[in-house]
Amino acid sequence: MAVVPEQKQLQHLGWRAGFGESPLVIQSWAKKRRKEVVKKILLGPEADPDPVKVVDETDLPDYRRIRQMGAEERKMVQRMNTDGIKDLNVLWTHAMINSNHPLREKMSLFWHGHFACRTQNVLYNQQLLQVIRQHGLGDFGTLLTEVSKTPAMLAFLNNQQNRKQRPNENFAREVMELFTMGRGNYTETDIKEAARAFTGWGYDEVGQFRFRKNFHDDGRKTVLGKSGNFDGDDVIRILLEQKQTAQYITTKIYRYFVNDTPDEAIVDKLADRFYSSGYDIRKLMEDIFLADWFYEERNVGTLIKSPVQLMVGLRKTIPMQFEQEEAMLVFQRVMGQVLFYPPNVAGWPGGKSWIDSSSLMFRMRVPQIILYSQEFNIRPKEITPEMGEGSNYKMTMQVNEFLKKQYARRVNADVNWQPYLDAFKDVPREKLADNIAGSLLQKNENIPRELLEKYSDSSTRESYIKTVTIDVMSTPEYQLC
Repeated sequence: MAVVPEQKQLQHLGWRAGFGESPLVIQSWAKKRRKEVVKKILLGPEADPDPVKVVDETDLPDYRRIRQMGAEERKMVQRMNTDGIKDLNVLWTHAMINSNHPLREKMSLFWHGHFACRTQNVLYNQQLLQVIRQHGLGDFGTLLTEVSKTPAMLAFLNNQQNRKQRPNENFAREVMELFTMGRGNYTETDIKEAARAFTGWGYDEVGQFRFRKNFHDDGRKTVLGKSGNFDGDDVIRILLEQKQTAQYITTKIYRYFVNDTPDEAIVDKLADRFYSSGYDIRKLMEDIFLADWFYEERNVGTLIKSPVQLMVGLRKTIPMQFEQEEAMLVFQRVMGQVLFYPPNVAGWPGGKSWIDSSSLMFRMRVPQIILYSQEFNIRPKEITPEMGEGSNYKMTMQVNEFLKKQYARRVNADVNWQPYLDAFKDVPREKLADNIAGSLLQKNENIPRELLEKYSDSSTRESYIKTVTIDVMSTPEYQLC
């Protein structure tokens, strides 16, 4: 299989290991060896990421007395959570756009879908986000354990109610089916026994994990052929001992970062190395990004950008600030991916599910809506409250009210075109259209230059670059990475 030219390789790496890069960044990468670029992306800063934070524990109401609150006080708490989750969405989006470690945020977005969860509590969302950002490129066992002990996940999967004599199987089932081995690799008995092991795992009123010994079933259990007086940590260890867990996670990562159709032979080799490394996620990503097959033509420009990838990539290519940053939520809603609101416990399905006839037309209009400051005249679909407990209903309705208010408003953005224009300063006028298309698209051979010329503004060189850029970003090909 043919490997694509070097510039396309670098653009491919930029999109798959992050959210795309500006032409100037790609030009700087071209002066380095591929391994050096990959190491820079993979290693990034040594320190843990700065928290994406909107609340402190001291800012929160006393949830122990939530049922004693009057209607107005309870409404105020709901509004605080709704606004906080909206702000958390905006701040995380900014982190994706501005991070000097894009793979960390890209991996976090992947885990955000893998460990899909809805909670009305802004602090719990914030805590879970920090866990996946801190451990998303580390050891999968640590990540799994830390996620499993967050109040967000314990509440969402009902483990707060999991007690001896009355075990709740929801958490144990999803840990096996969605987080580790995948459906069909365990029995109903394994779930029942694992649920007994997870009894007593819960959290307190300030969002801290607590092992409630009096609620724990300390009897003998048998899970996946192993027997003992297991607790939740023991079950997670047993799940990690299964090679099927490495296979399942590797396949999912391959489909997200490489190709939606897995190459079974390659996945098998990657999974073996992942298992042997002790589930080192960073090492797995290094194996992928340094492999020659990753840069083969069959893997380039074949994935459909998720709505978040599309919007973040656009803003990384051309820096901008929205007059109302909350507009990002409306774009997310119309295109079907609102951060912190996955559609169900399995997360966003991705792939071709991102595109239908109406969403494709809107996605192609996004660059014009933003860069030509057009009115947002498509009414966002409402977020449905079917996922999670009934207490999510009022919060969901409040978010829908916010989305409706944005309808027919003009999208005003302060766009900084200069860094983008600088990337083409030495390109001759007759080659500009081809260079712009080549820098923005992974597969641009089907874009007729005459079409770009036809709709461009040739009054000045700057106007020409801007209008051709917007035209290229408005093509179906720009939806692919």
